[in-house]
Amino acid sequence: MFQKIIKLVFFFIIFVFFLSACTNKKKDKQSQNSVTNEIPIAKKWSLEKSNAWGKDKSWLRGANFNPSTAINQLEFWQAETFDPDTIDKELGWAEDIGLNCMRVYLHHLAWEIDKIGFKERINTYLSIANKHNISTLFVFFDDCWNPTYTSGKQPEPKAGTHNSGWVRDPGDLLFTSDNLLPTLEAYVKDILESFKNDKRIILWDLYNEPGNSGYKNKSLPLLKSVFKWARQVNPSQPLTVGVWNKDLSDLNKIQLENSDIITYHNYTDEIQHQKAIDSLKTNKRPMICTEYMARRNNSLFSNIMPILKEENIGAINWGLVDGKSNTKYAWDEPIPDGSEPKLWFHEIFRKDGTPYKQNEVDLIKELTK
Repeated sequence: MFQKIIKLVFFFIIFVFFLSACTNKKKDKQSQNSVTNEIPIAKKWSLEKSNAWGKDKSWLRGANFNPSTAINQLEFWQAETFDPDTIDKELGWAEDIGLNCMRVYLHHLAWEIDKIGFKERINTYLSIANKHNISTLFVFFDDCWNPTYTSGKQPEPKAGTHNSGWVRDPGDLLFTSDNLLPTLEAYVKDILESFKNDKRIILWDLYNEPGNSGYKNKSLPLLKSVFKWARQVNPSQPLTVGVWNKDLSDLNKIQLENSDIITYHNYTDEIQHQKAIDSLKTNKRPMICTEYMARRNNSLFSNIMPILKEENIGAINWGLVDGKSNTKYAWDEPIPDGSEPKLWFHEIFRKDGTPYKQNEVDLIKELTK
């Protein structure tokens, strides 16, 4: 009897020790989660999932879209200058020639000053685009052109100057503000949560050309953060950040390792463009060229778009309608008197809806039948 009592006591002590260990482990885990306040992060899409997404889509072809009445993202999205009539008209021209997607830039400042109205305007834009059978790729951040910006009335275009009023996001404010990251995180997550199951949105392009404007690896922390924030929301649409400069190896590595769909920019001729395609094919994921077509650089509809169709790579050129962005002028060749360039750099249509080059539009229609 005494030996049985000893055994029972022994097993009870072991049980209490085991229970205590499990409880402490659970408390430690809860405490750790409380300290870090981490939300579980979804994984990058598998090859199978990304390729299933690609097979389910018709060939994507479109343009980077900024209405002709907007000089930049803020003039596009602020309440006082949001222009649904122009958006409707110009997307109608795009639909008429067979385009079916647009890449559209957002800006965190437009959200910050009017969160509810900003999302309502996004919904209005999406409704207009959907009416024209056009899906949308939204872009969050951008390292190109002017480093600072303000809300309210935007500047008038500088005559003959490419993108004279386009603004980065967040630009230099990221490096001069002590507490911008929480605002950027809230912005990204709010937009993604609000539209994460919206079938009118085909892709989230989280960051345009990180490292541009001399930022280089200064953009790495934000690049890593925006992928993390987006994965925490885990939208139904794929995530991407396009590669654009082969010399930014640290940034390119993060972009390719974290993108569900491979996107890239290329403004070179058909030989160099094909080399870029062949290099990126090794990722074995669907691909979209989210910027091409600079006539001066021999990146044309005639020599690039047929390749992209043959390769089943999405083809999104820069520019739809000549307007306040002045992107018919070349990046580095301003014409101060504002006269017509001998050769337009970007854009398909003039402001009245007539094509800049009828043979280009004829080719686009033929390729998009």
